[in-house]
Amino acid sequence: MRFKTVYASEVAVLDSNVATGGGTDDTAALQAVLDEAADPEAGVRLVMDGAALVSGLVLYSDTTIECLDRECGFYQIDGSDRALVANAHWSFDEIVDRNITLVGGTYNQNAPHQRHHVPAQETGLDKSIVPEDHWIFAFEFYGVEFLTMRDLVIADFRTFSTTIGNFRNVLIENVWLTLPHKMHWQNQDGFHFWGPGQFLTVRNVGGDVGDDFMNIGPDERDLHSSISDVLVDGVMLDHADQAIRLLSRYEGSLDRVTIRNVTGTYNTFGFYVNCWMPSEKYGRFRNIFFENIDLRAEEPVYDYREPFLFSIGGNVEDLTIRNVRHHDPYDARPLIELGLPFYETDRVFPPENMPRMKNVVVEGLSSDEGPAAKPMDYIRVFEPVDRLVLRDVFLVRDETTPDAGHLIAFRHQGAIGTLYLNDVVTNGFASLIDDPTRVGRIRAHAVVEE
Repeated sequence: MRFKTVYASEVAVLDSNVATGGGTDDTAALQAVLDEAADPEAGVRLVMDGAALVSGLVLYSDTTIECLDRECGFYQIDGSDRALVANAHWSFDEIVDRNITLVGGTYNQNAPHQRHHVPAQETGLDKSIVPEDHWIFAFEFYGVEFLTMRDLVIADFRTFSTTIGNFRNVLIENVWLTLPHKMHWQNQDGFHFWGPGQFLTVRNVGGDVGDDFMNIGPDERDLHSSISDVLVDGVMLDHADQAIRLLSRYEGSLDRVTIRNVTGTYNTFGFYVNCWMPSEKYGRFRNIFFENIDLRAEEPVYDYREPFLFSIGGNVEDLTIRNVRHHDPYDARPLIELGLPFYETDRVFPPENMPRMKNVVVEGLSSDEGPAAKPMDYIRVFEPVDRLVLRDVFLVRDETTPDAGHLIAFRHQGAIGTLYLNDVVTNGFASLIDDPTRVGRIRAHAVVEE
């Protein structure tokens, strides 16, 4: 193969600004460079040594865009109503494009001046790819292997900042999301992943979003695809609406997923692990692991249901939550809900078709409540759980407040087959468990109630 390096200033005007826009439309000049990689024997490295005004760019295999610093990059033209960057050959059936790399710079989608979505017929795309109205995402990659996004700022995305589907070997690292124009109820999510997919690594990312910071939804789009082998390590939220959603809604599965080191501030919902959309199926969550969580809650912006830190429901095989720190809580939101598969919170399930939660382990849970804290039930169980393990739990309430709340409280059809308690220290609860008759067996060791 032959590879070519082109400095953008050699072919384009570059008189724009990544924060404020303006300047000359450089789309045609830059796209002409990128089009050289359409030849399967050619690769292109475009070096951005300035800021370009563009409507949108299409990338082929063996393409690298490298920005010299964060003042270099792209600002999207008003009314472009398309992805700022996308791969050339969209497919959910096969991997077509390979070896696409984005390094450095700022990509500003100019959210106030793009439509939220466009009708499917306006996109000119096959209905198998875009069957309905198409939302305006900043980055779209479907059918890509070896995709790297590193050291970027993604600014003012209209809906999702980044949507990736049908992938293998994706690395996203040191990417920050900013929303100078944050719009309530406008789906300004961060990173969104659709199956099929395998080998996803996301490291050291953060910022503000107007919905989920990250959504890993294998079968959200097609009801059958799966995603496995996922590492998310280092997420810093900056007043985000929601943290991370794992969504398996029908027959697709999520397996071998590790999410660790999540910190910062969020306002309404922390971690959703459920099907979200009601149906007779309850998804497949196989082996899911969370570790080192320290998120501080703020005033909620959504009011359709109570806020929470974790809400877990559906068909769950093995889920572990380790080292959760909860300090001076903003309100009485529960830390963990078990057994709510959908956005509805009051559905009753028939005995012949109930979601199955097998093994849930919570290890290393600590909370230090101040005098203004409201009484809370830390763990709420809405549907049956076969086995719940609580290990190394330290929950301290201010001694000037009256005893109230519970470590475990039951709702709806909630029940626990076997409850394992090991090294549990609490004070200030009305009782440890609000209804012990809903627990089949309790195995307790070193449980101290002060």
